[in-house]
Amino acid sequence: MSIGKSGRIVIEIDPDLKKKLYSELTLQGLSLKDWFLMSTNNYLTSKNNITPSSKKDNSEE
Repeated sequence: MSIGKSGRIVIEIDPDLKKKLYSELTLQGLSLKDWFLMSTNNYLTSKNNITPSSKKDNSEE
């Protein structure tokens, strides 16, 4: 997969999954971009809060 220099991200997903996602986001008053940015921020923040020792502990469970 190539990674371009623009800010655009393109993914291909199942059309039914896309329909369900848009329906849920609409109910919550969110755009796909808003949801993606919030999810990305949460993911990156939680990844930065994991210490090497906690990564080891989680993998042993």
